[in-house]
Amino acid sequence: MDRTRLRFWALYFTRFAGGFGFITLVTLLPKYINELDPTALVLPEIAVGSVVLGGATLSRGFVIGMYTTGFTFAQTVAVVPLAWAGDRYDKRLVLAGTVGVGAVVYAAFPLVDSSLSFVVARAAQGVAVTGAGLMSLALVGELASQGTRANHIGKANAARFAASILGSLSAGFLYDAFGFTPTFVVITVLMTVATIGIWVFLPPDETTVHGFPFTDLALNERILTMATFRVQYAVSVTLVRTWVPIYAGVAAASGGLAYGGIAVAATVVAEKFTNMLCQPFTGRASDTYGRARFVFVGGGLYGLVALAVPFSPAIGEALGLPSMFPVFGPLSPAFLPLVGFAGLLGIADSIREPASMALFADEGSDGAGVASSFGIRELLWRPGSVVAPLLGGYLMTDVGMEWVFYVGGGSALTGVLSFLGVLVWSHGTGALGQW
Repeated sequence: MDRTRLRFWALYFTRFAGGFGFITLVTLLPKYINELDPTALVLPEIAVGSVVLGGATLSRGFVIGMYTTGFTFAQTVAVVPLAWAGDRYDKRLVLAGTVGVGAVVYAAFPLVDSSLSFVVARAAQGVAVTGAGLMSLALVGELASQGTRANHIGKANAARFAASILGSLSAGFLYDAFGFTPTFVVITVLMTVATIGIWVFLPPDETTVHGFPFTDLALNERILTMATFRVQYAVSVTLVRTWVPIYAGVAAASGGLAYGGIAVAATVVAEKFTNMLCQPFTGRASDTYGRARFVFVGGGLYGLVALAVPFSPAIGEALGLPSMFPVFGPLSPAFLPLVGFAGLLGIADSIREPASMALFADEGSDGAGVASSFGIRELLWRPGSVVAPLLGGYLMTDVGMEWVFYVGGGSALTGVLSFLGVLVWSHGTGALGQW
């Protein structure tokens, strides 16, 4: 195996380790909600001279939203300094440092015993995940040529989704059998091995970008056009990807299906498995046929499938689907439709993701600042990903679980229509096939 291939495999394994840790927390999120039993919080009053601060009440929905928003807010804060450091100094050093921090954070999760400590741990995880994701993608983008970039990114993402599958399954089985601690031991070991692999197989990064590349890239024409889609699509994916396992796992009184850990894992695995299978192919296809049409089709399909998720119980009942399954035990007839919709969500996102990532890598290559380009991509995602969990918590507790998916699906559809409108207005009717 040549040296370049070893470098790619080290980066693929890093994506694997990061995906394993991330999806474990997503899978166990409904269990943390049940275990920590978040309730409305009243902030203490603090007197500052004659002014009294505090005393406000945080609703249960807000506290549940913070379980994810704490993670995404920390990611938002970390993007710019980490991306700048990667372009200005050594991406390998930043990557190894954040992956190493991730190992320590996951080792601390078994100590979580309250909503506050969980939010703090999730924030630390957010910083580690951001650094590992940005730097691994930036290094893949630099190592790959433009004609193979989406294909390599698709392979890197496939490794992440393979980890998501194994992470979801192991999280479900280990939690049901032993609780939280054994799962986090496995994640800590994977992150430690990834850190070692980065040092052994990747040479120091000698690509240095002086100044502040965010400034020029923020005005890049293609990046501005992609922003019209990405800002809205972030709301969709954050809501749908977070709330499919929540919908499957939380109690019926909260609007969920009250499935056990293994069944919840199955819904997560279905999305990741189809995404993993398709991404190398769809990435290679977007290298050949262009990026924009894959973003448009994938985003639109994602929105349509998201709108259908709340109809899983009605579809199951109408088709007379079984409510008892080997291994999983007694479940409602909604189980098979929900797993099917999760798989379709994975296919839809596999069409969009490698094309989107490769477009940003293209714009940041040749010394423009590939880490900063991916950093801008992350920043465009953050407003939606920070607000969406709070919105989802409100919709879930005060309006109805189904509205989480209606709002999520609608956001994807308005995003792709906005993207198409800007493309046609600014670049002509043929732009969708030219990018």
